[in-house]
Amino acid sequence: MLRYLTSGESHGKSLISILDGIPANIELNIDEINAELKKRQGGYGRGGRMKIEQDKINILGGVRGKITLGGPISIEIKNKDYENWISYMNPIEDVDFETKKVNNVRPGHADLVGCLKYDFTDARNVLERSSARETASKVAVGAICKQVLKNFDIDFTSHVVQIGSIKDNNIYEFDYIKENVDKSEVRCVNKEVEKKIIKEIDKVKSEGDTLGGIVEIRVKNLIPGLGSYTQFDKKIDGELAMHLMSVQAIKGVEIGIGFDVANNPGSSVMDEIYYDTEGGIQRKTNRLGGIEGGMTTGEEVLIRCAMKPIPTLYKPLNSININTLENYSASIERSDNCAVPACSVVCENVVAFVICKYLLHKIGGDNLADLKSNYNSYVKRLGDRGWKK
Repeated sequence: MLRYLTSGESHGKSLISILDGIPANIELNIDEINAELKKRQGGYGRGGRMKIEQDKINILGGVRGKITLGGPISIEIKNKDYENWISYMNPIEDVDFETKKVNNVRPGHADLVGCLKYDFTDARNVLERSSARETASKVAVGAICKQVLKNFDIDFTSHVVQIGSIKDNNIYEFDYIKENVDKSEVRCVNKEVEKKIIKEIDKVKSEGDTLGGIVEIRVKNLIPGLGSYTQFDKKIDGELAMHLMSVQAIKGVEIGIGFDVANNPGSSVMDEIYYDTEGGIQRKTNRLGGIEGGMTTGEEVLIRCAMKPIPTLYKPLNSININTLENYSASIERSDNCAVPACSVVCENVVAFVICKYLLHKIGGDNLADLKSNYNSYVKRLGDRGWKK
């Protein structure tokens, strides 16, 4: 079973992850992993924190000479900003609890409920862990999973399809997105839409407000049968939705045409199945996003996620002092006014973890050689039944 845990605070010394279940003899390209971390820090609308941090992965165990050993992989991402927060965040020395104390909780954040749940009088104890800074760990984990999956030609991309009211309604081929998305400051492959988005971000920033949006994640070269219809917790779409909804600020997930299934008759929703001797079993449409009955179909997996606007506003909303219960304007922490481009990178790597988990469960193997042997055997059997890779 592939699994991971993360630990660490936004202004703490480091973010720590333990990734357990990666097979042995996978060669890791550290530069590719760090490139994913760098992309997470980019994007128009990001705040001052990203100018301080330069995230890089530091592997503490489970890897030797860039080759996985089959045991748990321990990962560290250092917080450079910790240098400015030692007197407030040191875990083993006395600290100043008052100077950075957060009394005025922010609507839309974990502050209030976290204080009530854990009996805190300082919302800093909540926001340090609930912060989206934790997504750096998610990206590092997903980037390692991509290193496994590229041995089977499984590839990922993501892009922004909407920020605020500005939307890109065009449909793009996977390769076009892959080739062009990193050229855009907002990870939008349509240059005209990109200009409108940047203008909208600037406008909203000048008003002290924030913007959310929608990102799309695509996965290609999958085999049919990842996941299962036999139990609710074996359905791959259910697990994808769970992991994506766990990403900070994500409030909605849809697969394929998503909520539009409710607006169309069945004949315009289902993906008809065809067969010919040259192409094998195939579909001419992919409205259901590459998943049927909780299992991958072999078509591209297509997922969209809706991110809410960041709750830290420079024109703060009304809230309360958690200790006196008086009405106040919510506290302001240094923040972005739009992190949707970064969100697409985070969600892409979260999807990579889930895909890797289900691939390893399906084909099995403690090392790369066994994985490839089992994979090839399964693909051959699928070929005997009419499906062609």
